[in-house]
Amino acid sequence: METLFNITSNSLFSLLKTHKDSTFLPFSLLSSKSNNRVSFKIQDFQTFVAPRKRILKCISSDERMVKTSDEKAGLKKKNLAVFVSGGGSNFRAVHQAILSGDVHGQFVVLVTNKHDCGGAQYAREKGIPVIVYPGKKGEPQALSSDDLVAALSQYEIDFILLAGYLKLIPSELIQAYPKSILNIHPSLLPAFGGKGYYGTKVHKAVIASGARYSGPTIHFVDENYDTGRILAQRVVPVLANDTAEELAARVLRQR
Repeated sequence: METLFNITSNSLFSLLKTHKDSTFLPFSLLSSKSNNRVSFKIQDFQTFVAPRKRILKCISSDERMVKTSDEKAGLKKKNLAVFVSGGGSNFRAVHQAILSGDVHGQFVVLVTNKHDCGGAQYAREKGIPVIVYPGKKGEPQALSSDDLVAALSQYEIDFILLAGYLKLIPSELIQAYPKSILNIHPSLLPAFGGKGYYGTKVHKAVIASGARYSGPTIHFVDENYDTGRILAQRVVPVLANDTAEELAARVLRQR
């Protein structure tokens, strides 16, 4: 006789996650006319059953797995490097999110091509080391691309965040950190991206084009400007009488 599991819910189950000794499996459930009841055979799960006893649990798509404080304490914070060229508004926002517990990470180093920019000054105030790259031509202490990779390796970097960094990332760094370098761009890429599109220039170009929408884009970084795989975007309206500063503020709030 075949053993059947019956699951009844007012909403569909869209995700099953693993937790300790419980086995959760991803599958799609289709509701029926009779109390949204779904049946499936135990044989469907035999491939996934471990030798020891497991418990099959389901969570609703409306529920969240809330981790205990002990579980959070057991997770290693990700070491983050941030690259900036200006005031570092995105860097400051992420740093504040870290301090408030919204981001499980820590900035361990900042890289800038302008040693006296606002982002670098903020980092020094917070005790975050600052590396200048690239240095000015002719400076005997200027770092090469290989020097930069070696310097970052000392900080055991997990992810690199570009937050208004205006220089092209060297290929040596991209090869050393594949799919670990993220950029925040202030437009809906691929529109208004590429060399020369940064900061206020992006917002002025958006307004001049007559575009009705804009917004930030987060994407992986490759060897070119703003061409890496897009990970996330948010859309904001461009209002009829917007200035570049007003649009920039609206986009910034969505990052």
